Amino acid sequence: FALGYMAFNVNYTKAFRMKNKIISVYENYNGDCGSACRKEIVSYAKTIGYSLGSNMTCSGYDGIGVDGLYCYNEVINQGGRMGNSKYYKIVTKINVEVPIINRILDLRLFYITGDTKTFKY
Repeated sequence: FALGYMAFNVNYTKAFRMKNKIISVYENYNGDCGSACRKEIVSYAKTIGYSLGSNMTCSGYDGIGVDGLYCYNEVINQGGRMGNSKYYKIVTKINVEVPIINRILDLRLFYITGDTKTFKY
């Protein structure tokens, strides 16, 4: 059980760090995640050993981010106190493939979400 817990904890930490990095990169590029933004995200994912690829699906989200590493929603606020603005909801995922954890918790997927700051447009 201890090894299963350690494996889950390592994967959780990677997904949490990945989510934070994606948010940071989106904020550095003011929400415009073009090719340089995508390269930075992929490079970081390789550095920490985070990969999901084509099996990343998130119902209720607008799209899947670069190389299937995350999902996102663009949330647009028109008018209001800040004028026209938007922010992004980012979700990363852990695939739990540890048999002892799966038997005890019946948990196969675990999502980690976060939001970027708000951008004016």
